[in-house]
Amino acid sequence: MTTPIRWGILATGWIATQFTEDLKLLPDAVVAAVGSRSTEAAERFAAKHAIPRAHGSWRALAEDPDVDVVYVATPHPAHHEATLLCLDAGKPVLCEKPFTLDRASSQELVDAARRSGLFLMEAMWMRANPAIRRIGELISDGAIGEVASVDASFGVGGPFDPSHRMRAKELGGGALLDLGIYPVTFAHLWLGAPAEIRAWASLWPEGTDANTGMVFGYDSGAVATLHCGAVGVSGMRGSIVGSTGRIEVPGPFFRPNGFLLIRGEDVEEFDIPFRGNGMSHEAEEVMRCLREGLLDSPLIPQAETLEIMGVLDAVRAQIGVTYD
Repeated sequence: MTTPIRWGILATGWIATQFTEDLKLLPDAVVAAVGSRSTEAAERFAAKHAIPRAHGSWRALAEDPDVDVVYVATPHPAHHEATLLCLDAGKPVLCEKPFTLDRASSQELVDAARRSGLFLMEAMWMRANPAIRRIGELISDGAIGEVASVDASFGVGGPFDPSHRMRAKELGGGALLDLGIYPVTFAHLWLGAPAEIRAWASLWPEGTDANTGMVFGYDSGAVATLHCGAVGVSGMRGSIVGSTGRIEVPGPFFRPNGFLLIRGEDVEEFDIPFRGNGMSHEAEEVMRCLREGLLDSPLIPQAETLEIMGVLDAVRAQIGVTYD
């Protein structure tokens, strides 16, 4: 019988709730503890989710001897601090996306994990989605020929108050880091890193992006047209066009439960549901890697996380969004 892996949840917001609910769907996972900067918040979360231990500080969670791995679920400006704290305490980490606010600080986390000999992975749950993984297999097998173009959009509706995390600069606000990382990752999955990047955005008064468009060019001749915004709800669909066919992913493309493979007049429908909220699949990958002694996931590798952070840096430079 497989020994369960004991998880610590760092932070108590909405995404932590979604992930904790999904962990309970896995028989080899145990939610052992939760940590927050507020004892009251930790205790409320623990009571709600029947978690045995609540810690009133991140450090106490990181140093809990009965925790095998920590899931960092803070707002992204705090990812760097929280992840470093856990790595320094000897804990492997699954850190929410985006890893940090820029590539340089993301590289610091990767370097720290490598120095410590600890597992570290970005929680880009889309990459662990069963339908997305099946699309990858089909493309690798040549089902649509050579990929020529990718399109994806992630737009949500407001209005958002200036203090909302979607807008506030001190909270890492802006559509790009919160939403745009999904279409950027979607393109990266099938085309890799772009050779050319063009971007335009409208900004809120806070200096964060409200609506952003991106066009990427690749050495192969392929292109990607991507959008993210917080000014209106998009169809959130994704499309991958190849030389002999295309794949259409219905919205939301970052959490699909199926897709269409279209080759001429032939349309094949794939129904591949995900489990729970869709986050248990990335947790399974973490636990598989821990049991096999891997420090880097081949499914969500650190090198690709860093490449994508570099792309986001380049887009931000063009649209004029900076963070302290």
